[in-house]
Amino acid sequence: MFSNHPIEGDSLFTPEQVLENRGRVAIFIDGSNLFYAALQLGIEIDYTKLLCRLTAGSRLLRSFFYTGVDRTNEKQQGFLLWMRRNGYRVISKDLVQLPDGSKKANLDVEIAVDMMALVGAYDTAVLVSGDGDLAYAVDAVSYRGVRVEVVSLRSMTSDSLINVADRYIDLDFIKEDIQKTPRQGYTYRPLSSIGLVEEVVDD
Repeated sequence: MFSNHPIEGDSLFTPEQVLENRGRVAIFIDGSNLFYAALQLGIEIDYTKLLCRLTAGSRLLRSFFYTGVDRTNEKQQGFLLWMRRNGYRVISKDLVQLPDGSKKANLDVEIAVDMMALVGAYDTAVLVSGDGDLAYAVDAVSYRGVRVEVVSLRSMTSDSLINVADRYIDLDFIKEDIQKTPRQGYTYRPLSSIGLVEEVVDD
C-alpha cells in the first residue's frame, strides 16, 4: 500500500529540478489575453524579460505571439516589428468590427494548429492564455507526450484549461519579473566648455 506522505530520508524533486527537465520549449502567447491581464495587474509588460522568464534557462525552440492588428495603427506596427526582431514569431490577423462597435480577432485556431503541428519538435509548451477554448488542444498535445505549462491571470483563466495543464503559473506571482521598470531618466549633454555635464530629467 502506498502512502501519500514521503518517508523520512526520501529525496523529492524540487521545483528547480523539475524545470531542468523541460527539454526544448515552445512558447505560445495569446497577445490579447496577455494585454488585458496586464491591464488588470496595472503593469506594462517587458517582452524581453517575459521571454527570459518563460524560457527559464531551457532551450527555446520558438516563441509565437498571436495578435489582432489594425493596419492603420502605426504605433502597433512599430511594436510588432520590434517583437519580430527580438525573438518572437508574430502571427497576426486583421481585426474585425463587431455589431457593438468593438473590434476583435480570434486566433484560437492558429494557436491550436501550431501547437499540434510542432509536436515532436518540442518537449514543453508554455501557453500564455486563460482561454478555455484552448483546453482541447492542450489535452491533445499532452497525449502526444508534451508537457504543458499555462501562464495567465487566475481571475481570467478557465478551470478547464488549468485542469488539463501539467503546471499552472499565475501572472500575479511573476509580475515583478516581467514588468517594465521606470526609466531612470538620465541623459547626457554634449561636451561643452566645462566638460561633460550629466542632466537628470523627469519622464
